[in-house]
Amino acid sequence: MDVAGVVSAVSDTEAGVPDESTVQDDITTQAKEAQQHPAFYSDATAYWSSVPATVNGMLGGFAHISAPDVSGSERFLQSIFKMQGAPGHARAVDCGAGIGRVTKLLLQKHFGKVDLVEQSQSFLDRAKESLQNSNKVGSYLCLGLQHFSPEPNTYDVVWTQWVLGHLTDTDLEQFFRRMASGLKPDGVIVVKENVTSSGMVELDEKDSSVTRPESLLLKIIDDAQLKVLRNTKQTKFPEGLYDVKMLCLKPK
Repeated sequence: MDVAGVVSAVSDTEAGVPDESTVQDDITTQAKEAQQHPAFYSDATAYWSSVPATVNGMLGGFAHISAPDVSGSERFLQSIFKMQGAPGHARAVDCGAGIGRVTKLLLQKHFGKVDLVEQSQSFLDRAKESLQNSNKVGSYLCLGLQHFSPEPNTYDVVWTQWVLGHLTDTDLEQFFRRMASGLKPDGVIVVKENVTSSGMVELDEKDSSVTRPESLLLKIIDDAQLKVLRNTKQTKFPEGLYDVKMLCLKPK
């Protein structure tokens, strides 16, 4: 998903320019309408089919943020393992795994087995090449997250990063519910996502995704009967990018 800001219009109703609140409402409405369009998912599939299977491709041209991203995720994951009733280290799943960057640089270091879920077969093929010498990979599953339904009591950690904006609000809530049912008793869901600072849901027409404000993301989480155990902001990213939040979730 691309990481870009949205410049809002200056309020000037006398000049015939919509005021800021109207512009914000229009942007949010556009994003909500896009989620209801039948092409919301197919357009995203078409976009990613044109993206090279490289780290730079996965990160929308921001390959240089990979190192601080992994460092931030490492610290966050370590803090989760220090919690009372912490998850185990047996099995994790990398949701929206792309070419396996997160699995290779982070998850395989902490879990006995890691499953990768990714809708692009070409990305999964690249992940297999990248991880061919690893004995930590369980399954490579080629399907969209709206169709992923793990078996009960399977995962210690469900890891989702920069992918949930490709799910509609309704599908995201249902995704969270299915992931919760797939957790072991002390298992958790980790969400690492961009959030808007405008309070709006912002649509990226290029890759057919939305970026939600944190308030909406938390509402969907609550509606899915999950509670937030940790809420941390990613640091050491360049200025001009969306804020990135890391959340640790558990069923209520």
